[in-house]
Amino acid sequence: MQKLIETIVKPLVDYPEEVRVEADETSNRIVYKLFVHPQDRGKVIGKQGRVAKAIRTIVYSAAGSHHKKKTYVDILD
Repeated sequence: MQKLIETIVKPLVDYPEEVRVEADETSNRIVYKLFVHPQDRGKVIGKQGRVAKAIRTIVYSAAGSHHKKKTYVDILD
């Protein structure tokens, strides 16, 4: 799932080498923490959060078919 997030995000940003995804997993949920360069945060979030929502939709759909845990994507810098 981390590779999927990186594949989606890297073409969107100016600093693709600074894109990093970490997974924080507990017994009932997985949180993917997306780290990007501070100048790229707006590009990843998009106007009114549209890009972030699209990324989350894709990840949630892919995660739903792999496991039964609740999945979250947090965008950090």
